[in-house]
Amino acid sequence: MSSFIFCYGTAYAQEQKPKNDKETLKKEYAKTPFYQGSSVGVEVAGVIGHALGSDPISSEVLLQCNLKNRFMPALEIGYAKMDVTNDDSEMHYNTSAPYFRVGMDYNVFYLKPYLPGYLYVGLRYGFSSFSYDVNGPDMKDPNYGDITIPYSYTGIKSKAQWAELVIGIKVKIFKGFCMGWSVRYKKRVSAENGENTEPWYIPGYGENNTSNFNLNYNLIYNLPF
Repeated sequence: MSSFIFCYGTAYAQEQKPKNDKETLKKEYAKTPFYQGSSVGVEVAGVIGHALGSDPISSEVLLQCNLKNRFMPALEIGYAKMDVTNDDSEMHYNTSAPYFRVGMDYNVFYLKPYLPGYLYVGLRYGFSSFSYDVNGPDMKDPNYGDITIPYSYTGIKSKAQWAELVIGIKVKIFKGFCMGWSVRYKKRVSAENGENTEPWYIPGYGENNTSNFNLNYNLIYNLPF
C-alpha cells in the first residue's frame, strides 16, 4: 500500500510539474521561428530634455528586427542640434547634423516570451559627419597688447566615431505598442579637430569628452507582419 501511495504521489508530482520550468521552456524555444517580426520607434527624451531647459535638442528613429526572440539587430538614425553661448567666457558654439548607429540587442529573457516585457543588453557603433561654428571675444596678441585677433571660425568640418554599451527594458503597453528605457555608456573612438579648434559637442554623442552617459526613452510599435 505504501509503495502504491509513493508511486501515485510521484506520478502526480510529475503531472503537476510547472509548464514554465527551464527544460520545457528550452523545448518550446527550439520551435520558435527564426524571424519574429520588426518594430519601429521614436526616441523622445532629447526633445523632452530640451523642453525642460537642456541646450541640445535631438531625436531619432529606431528600426529593429527580432530574431528568435533573442538577437535584435538595430539601426538608429537621428538628428541633433546644439546652439549655446557660455555666459562666463562668451564663447558661442553651434552645430546641427544627422547621426547613425548600428548594433544589436540581446534579450536576457528570451526563454520567457509570455512576460509583458524584457531586459536587454546591447552594443552600438555610432558615426556622425558634421560641421560647426565657434566664435568668441577678440584675443589680444601676446607680444603686442594693442593688437587684437578676431576669434571666429565657421563651417569647420569634422567626423566622429564612438561605441556604446546599452542596458535597457522594453515593456508592452497596448496591443502592438511598447515603450522602452535604456542607459548608455558611450566611449569616443575618434573625433577630428579643426586647425585651431576642436568640436565641443558631437551630434549623437554629446559633449566631446572621452566618455559619456546618456538616457534614452523610446515609443515603439511592433509592425503587424
